[in-house]
Amino acid sequence: MTRKARTNPFNFGALALDTAFADRAEELDELTADIRNGQDVVIFAPRRSGKTSLIWRAATRLAGERVLVAQVDLMTTPTKEGLAAALAKTIHEQIASPLERVRERALAPFRGLTVQPTINVDPEDGSLSFSFGVARRKAAIDATLERLLELPAELGGSRDRRTGLVIDEFQEIVEIDAGLPKLLRSVFQRQPEVAHVYLGSKQHVMERIFNDANEPFWRSAKAVELGSIPTEPFAAFLVDRFHEGGRQVEDAIVADVLARTGGHPYATQELCYFLWEQAGPSAPAGRAELERALAAVLRSEHAHFSLLWEGASAVQKQVLRALSREPGHPFSAAYRDRHDLPAATNVQKALSALTKREIVSGEEGAYRIAEPFLAEWLRANIGS
Repeated sequence: MTRKARTNPFNFGALALDTAFADRAEELDELTADIRNGQDVVIFAPRRSGKTSLIWRAATRLAGERVLVAQVDLMTTPTKEGLAAALAKTIHEQIASPLERVRERALAPFRGLTVQPTINVDPEDGSLSFSFGVARRKAAIDATLERLLELPAELGGSRDRRTGLVIDEFQEIVEIDAGLPKLLRSVFQRQPEVAHVYLGSKQHVMERIFNDANEPFWRSAKAVELGSIPTEPFAAFLVDRFHEGGRQVEDAIVADVLARTGGHPYATQELCYFLWEQAGPSAPAGRAELERALAAVLRSEHAHFSLLWEGASAVQKQVLRALSREPGHPFSAAYRDRHDLPAATNVQKALSALTKREIVSGEEGAYRIAEPFLAEWLRANIGS
């Protein structure tokens, strides 16, 4: 009888669902309570740190409490009309439909919009999609968006149900239209019973939107810093996942994995995915398996890192090369001498650009490469 092959218990790239979701118990409890209470929240976190997975878990938990949470991703809505379509779809699916079992009643709130949507039915699963033609007047699409943003509060309030609206990639709001933040804020500040949760992958833009006194969203939401997962619970999670996948791993190797990734969720799942593949069914994964796994990660990320490198200026490349060998204080004369860097003003410009792209991070003048595994790739592929 053929034995069923084991499935790798780690995944990266997609949402971390169910048992694949790494320990963030405190953050999950806090976010769930905030949404339940109608508290607006902005989550500050580096890219690929598990923001969307955390929201998904919170929304799933809240569904059991009859709290309705709609979610929209602004990365997929480059125009006001696209944003209207995405809002209409998620509000219909996640709020209106659970409240109204009859389809026509669930669609009723969308019939009175200033710009009327075209509604299409998917022949395979029966789901609905909305589309809005380009409005002749700017005021018409603005009025439509305003009405859509009012619906979560009205629909939930009519049935005494709590609602929430999650807006992912929120920094794109200023790219869609510079006036949208003011429009959204004017609606949201009249909805104390609705939780608005803002996520974004460009941390410096998000910080400006919510921390600049001249911006409409200044101090409008509770700020949550989502950092790396603490070592002890993350280590226990990784060991458990190896066991669930029928493999074992040495404790020292788990510690080394977390030291290399800094507890970054995506990077840790990625490295452990390849480490599990290298591990045998009997002996625990050790040093040799870890080195092969790291080599596999670097091969997997080669195209991505090559694009980052090609997009960097000459001085940025010098700085990256130096930081890959020695995280530290690139402005100091001693550091620049050791790594043959140009004048401090040129280094500062390079670091500013790299920090905005979240490739490098710095605190109190000390800088390091923040992009997981990029330092290892640079040491392996870029000469001195």
